[in-house]
Amino acid sequence: MTQLFLEQALNGLQFGLMLFLLAAGLTLVFGIMDCINLAHGSLYMVGAYFVAAATQAADSFWIGLGAGVAGAAVLGLLLELSLFRQLYKRDHLSQVLATFALILIANEAVRVIWGAQPVMLNPPDALAGPVEIGDFFYPAYRLVIIAFGLAVAGLLYLLVAKSRVGMWVRAGASNREMTEALGINVRALFTAVFVFGTALCALAGGLLGPLLAVQVGMGESVLILAFVVIIIGGIGSIRGALVGSLIVGSVDTLGRALLPTLLRALLPADAASTLGPALASILIYLLMAGILFFKPQGLFPARA
Repeated sequence: MTQLFLEQALNGLQFGLMLFLLAAGLTLVFGIMDCINLAHGSLYMVGAYFVAAATQAADSFWIGLGAGVAGAAVLGLLLELSLFRQLYKRDHLSQVLATFALILIANEAVRVIWGAQPVMLNPPDALAGPVEIGDFFYPAYRLVIIAFGLAVAGLLYLLVAKSRVGMWVRAGASNREMTEALGINVRALFTAVFVFGTALCALAGGLLGPLLAVQVGMGESVLILAFVVIIIGGIGSIRGALVGSLIVGSVDTLGRALLPTLLRALLPADAASTLGPALASILIYLLMAGILFFKPQGLFPARA
């Protein structure tokens, strides 16, 4: 039981850090730029397809990962310049409708280009095996994903909280007119934030591609989790996105792995098999409701 708990705890950490890559870009666009982007999950999906296609072309996962993230960033730049700059001026309903249409367009475009069947993306051969950790073995590739997530979290903290660029972004979000009067190009700054968020989406899609199926519609389910993360952590807060991602990833993974086993000790096997997965699937939403009851603005609101 201890070995199972440790293994699932690492899986929860890995899943939470990948959620953070998605939620970080989403919370910046939503909390700082005040734009609801429902197509954020579609950028994650397109990034995964870009990485898979580039990996097949270059016959190298790492080259494919870099090329796919760069391609997704260029796509994010084009979308921001052509569509989202117009949406910043609109109300939230217009943003929701436009970005929902973008989800449908992205799904059909992917289906036309790559087909309806899932695309295979394999991890590097050197990371295909397990690594011994104490008394059990754990996949080496998952450990690399954890390392990537921690590195990006540290980089984002330094960029947003300690750098001059982060100061400009926070100032532009608080008072755009005053920031522009001080000589800062807020429009270009917000474009860079959007492109950076798109690159983080593609990085998450590329890293999770070997573990999950790269397929049409893969972004919708993860988008819901990303919104749960930023609501729990606090809209616009990078620290909140990290803490919320780790909480959601751990609760979701440990709940799905351990709750059915615990229920079998209290209920008949048939009832536990039916009730366990159902309860596990709603744990994170119960958690979100409980946190919002006590802290309606989230754990770490950006403007606390």
